Amino acid sequence: MKRVVWWLLIIGAVVYAVQGGEYSTKDLFVLKSKERRLTHQVDSLQHQVDSLGRFLRLVKSDSATQERIAREEFGMVRGDKEILYRFGEDPGTSGGKSR
Repeated sequence: MKRVVWWLLIIGAVVYAVQGGEYSTKDLFVLKSKERRLTHQVDSLQHQVDSLGRFLRLVKSDSATQERIAREEFGMVRGDKEILYRFGEDPGTSGGKSR
């Protein structure tokens, strides 16, 4: 009988060592999964920061990029050599609304 009690105590201690304490084995697996997911998100965000840094350098120093932005975003043209045509709604139409 004494042996059975000792074996139960040893088995209980091993189970407590593996599953007990602040974090159980399941909690450690969940935390490891969360760590992998967060590491992937950090890597993705770092890639975006690097891309934006390269774009910022181009905007500050590359004249072709500056010209492209000026043309696309602000509708600018180069000197007297180009004409900008803008097409809009006919002022006589009210966008399909009847009065």
